[in-house]
Amino acid sequence: MLPSGILMGLATAPVGAWWLAWVALVPLWAIVLQLKRHGRLWWHASLAGLLWGIGYHGLALFWITGIHPMTWLGVPWLASLAIALVCWVIITLWGALLVTLWAVVMSRLQSSHPASWVLILLGTALWCGLEWAWSSGVLWWTSLSYTQSPHNLVILQLGQLSGPATITAAIVAVNGLLAAAWTEFCSLSTVSKGNPDYASSAYRNGAAGYRYRPPQSFFIAAVVLCCSAHLIGFWLYSRPLADTPSMAVRAGIIQGNIPNTIKLFSEGWRRAIAGYTDGYTQLAAQGVDLVLTPETALPFLWTQPQDALPTLYQAIRTQGVTALVGGFGERGDRLTNSLFTITGDGTILSRYDKVKLVPLGEYIPFEALLSRLVSRLSPLDSQLAAGEPTQQFETGLGRAIVSICYESAFANYLRQQATAGGELFLSAANNAHYSPAMPAQHHAQDVQRAIELDRWAIRAANTGYSGIVDPHGNTRWISHLNTYALHAATVYRRQTRTLYVRWGDWLTPVLLVLAAGVGGIQVIRTSPDSV
Repeated sequence: MLPSGILMGLATAPVGAWWLAWVALVPLWAIVLQLKRHGRLWWHASLAGLLWGIGYHGLALFWITGIHPMTWLGVPWLASLAIALVCWVIITLWGALLVTLWAVVMSRLQSSHPASWVLILLGTALWCGLEWAWSSGVLWWTSLSYTQSPHNLVILQLGQLSGPATITAAIVAVNGLLAAAWTEFCSLSTVSKGNPDYASSAYRNGAAGYRYRPPQSFFIAAVVLCCSAHLIGFWLYSRPLADTPSMAVRAGIIQGNIPNTIKLFSEGWRRAIAGYTDGYTQLAAQGVDLVLTPETALPFLWTQPQDALPTLYQAIRTQGVTALVGGFGERGDRLTNSLFTITGDGTILSRYDKVKLVPLGEYIPFEALLSRLVSRLSPLDSQLAAGEPTQQFETGLGRAIVSICYESAFANYLRQQATAGGELFLSAANNAHYSPAMPAQHHAQDVQRAIELDRWAIRAANTGYSGIVDPHGNTRWISHLNTYALHAATVYRRQTRTLYVRWGDWLTPVLLVLAAGVGGIQVIRTSPDSV
């Protein structure tokens, strides 16, 4: 199971072998489908699910170890290594728990002898339901759907229908059908050995309790489902964007490239002020309408920013171009990770405070109970305050959907901003303290969100990847890592509403209700007391 989980991990960015996702779940499905037939117990399924989950989430999230070394924060080298490994183990096991629960529940459902078709429906609905529950919490990143981003743009178009669950359901179902074809083929080979006529008689009479199902029917169903999903996606991808000139916005991006090792110290402050002021001036001269900077690009408390950043404010007043600047705000007695809209006269028009904070990185969960223990593992001197989920961000050119770093994984939260009138998707990130795999996956997340929301995405990251993504998921421009970069591009405000924006994840509850109904009927029909 561990190798097949690793194969699924290779489907994610930066490797991007997305086609592996359509077969990498087959071994785990096969274990579940054959439990009763081979006399295995539920714990066999739980162990298989745990190993598969460790392989997938462990490889996909290995970039978290890039936080080491944290000696620049005053953390000793060995302690820094320990923190990085503990964080990696925790998030790996948290993701593996999802797979383990799926395997355990499926083993219990399988014991009631439902047909393989029913099991595949149950398994698909259950996986989507578990991903929905996980994404509603505070620790989330590795949906099966993101194995297809950013390269399989055709299948990603299905996100317009019901969000990430649409792609996840297709992957799980296709893998299940392939596994059913394999298990039925193996069973047929076993029971028919030495008796060429056994299969047909078993099919007619159910001999020895064996219900023969032609393996090719499952294989054909898998091919039809996979091809149909891609054909629907291709149709969605082929539709013209139909943007209008009146909704055009000339956007500028500054990638400041300030290493974390100096970012919070005087040298970093000087480089940031100089780099962002100069970049703003150059972009304004190119005729942009607004300039986006990364997360905490200028790490100052913005109570009196005109005093702390006189050169930048002078440039804004001189050029008169709106700047969207990352920095720190205040909420009560704590700081916030914020994005500010500064108009051409230097006025703060609006402010967005990050809502989905990183556990252990930006706040300590269950602070009252765990603060003493976690404080030994976390380099945080203080915790950030989360913003209100209902806040709206005005740019002076229209309302925007905002994601600050980690928030890119929470599709439903960004969908809520789209329903509130967001016309552009702005993504600001730091990413400087992780391995190169992290910015690649972050870009992949934003590609998915741009498609689901049907919005142009403007990405500004401190050390990369910054980029421009259109509503079909095409990356129109992407920066290099660890370089100072400026870019100007024309994007378009959009007011369209996809099915996902209108109705959210409607597919998961439909699958759960359908699975419960079909499963219940199957149990009644196979019950010894049924007539």
